Amino acid sequence: MTLDSSAVEQNGGRKRPTIKDVAAVAGVSRGTVSRVLNGGHWVSPEALTAVQAAIRSTGYAANRHARSLVTGRANSVAFLLTEPHQLLFEDPNFSVLLRGAADALAKRDMPLLLMVAGTPEERRRVTDYVTAGHVDGVLLISSHAEDPVVASLLRERVPTVACGAPLGYEGKVGYVAADDVAGAREMVRHLRETGRRHIATITGPLDTPGGVLRLQGYRDELGDDFDEGLVAHGDYSRLGGQRAMAELLAARPEIDAVFVASDLMAAGALSTLAAQGRRVPEDVAVGGFDDSWLAATLVPALTTMRQPFERISSEMVRLLGEVINGEQPATVILPTTLVRRDST
Repeated sequence: MTLDSSAVEQNGGRKRPTIKDVAAVAGVSRGTVSRVLNGGHWVSPEALTAVQAAIRSTGYAANRHARSLVTGRANSVAFLLTEPHQLLFEDPNFSVLLRGAADALAKRDMPLLLMVAGTPEERRRVTDYVTAGHVDGVLLISSHAEDPVVASLLRERVPTVACGAPLGYEGKVGYVAADDVAGAREMVRHLRETGRRHIATITGPLDTPGGVLRLQGYRDELGDDFDEGLVAHGDYSRLGGQRAMAELLAARPEIDAVFVASDLMAAGALSTLAAQGRRVPEDVAVGGFDDSWLAATLVPALTTMRQPFERISSEMVRLLGEVINGEQPATVILPTTLVRRDST
């Protein structure tokens, strides 16, 4: 069946195809077309194929606002970064996660809203917006322990999936994470296998899962050789890595290796080592964590633990879809991979 020209011509131009037009071309009822547009439940394979073909041939595009009125959903998802604005641009991991989430949602024909909440006032505004029903769910990036945003999302029953374990809420919020403990252990093991004996670490913030769990892996791998004096704390920034490395060298000049909990902090550590005349890797070996695009561009190129960011993004979107549809929160832990370069 084909559309009558009178059905698509209006005022001398082509009008927007409707569900009625799609139903006429597919030879099904408008109710069947509506069910296809809202997920394809209770539709036979034959009818589904016919409706999909009719949508393509007519050029029909669903009216998202009208659909939201029927389904009670906003048909959009928030990518919520609870860090200062500058880290969105400085830390290369966030852009990779953002792109991966947007790509995964595009396959579901859903837009992604970027939101940054690094201050109490920003957190209040973002929480008010999200809990008012303007999005169907939240992809929570870089949450901190006792984060008031997480508490608000839970209280208002906003479907949420976190990147990394949401400390204090692990049993209540689904999350996707790289295996931080195993990754840290593998890096420290690698440094020991290169003959290093005084291995320091620069941690991430200890109110974040990466900060806590990568320190745990470092400590577990060293066992009885663990020395609290070889631990310095950073903030996932380049400047934080510079300062922490300077602190370690001042306190323990015998250091011959350092495991840094992010590539960006490792970049800062490398600049401090160069400024103080320490050769890498001859005098001090350096290992990072992430395998962001930055790692291969540093001098020397950085040995690091690769996080599967693209898969983390896609798994977060999948789990969020399940929570939005009423399923219980789930957890996915993904393995990391040691990438050897010149810094070790």
